[in-house]
Amino acid sequence: MLALTRKVGERIVIGDNIVVTLISIKGDNIRLAIEAPKVVKIYRGEIFDAIAAENRQAAVPNDLTELDKLKEMQIKK
Repeated sequence: MLALTRKVGERIVIGDNIVVTLISIKGDNIRLAIEAPKVVKIYRGEIFDAIAAENRQAAVPNDLTELDKLKEMQIKK
C-alpha cells in the first residue's frame, strides 16, 4: 500500500488514465474527485464488500438435494 499526504487541489495520477484530486477537507471527512475511463468500475469500499459477499452467497447452492439428484442421474447412465 502506498500512503501519500496531499493538500486540497493536489492530484494523484494512477497509470496513464486515472487521476484522483483532493477536493476538500471538512473535519474527519475528505472529498475526492476521480477521473477514470468509463470502463473502470469505481465503488465505495462498503459497497464493493457487499457485492462480493452477495456474489459468494449466490455461488453456494441453496438446496443440495437438487445436486444429489443430478449426481444420481449421472451415475445411472
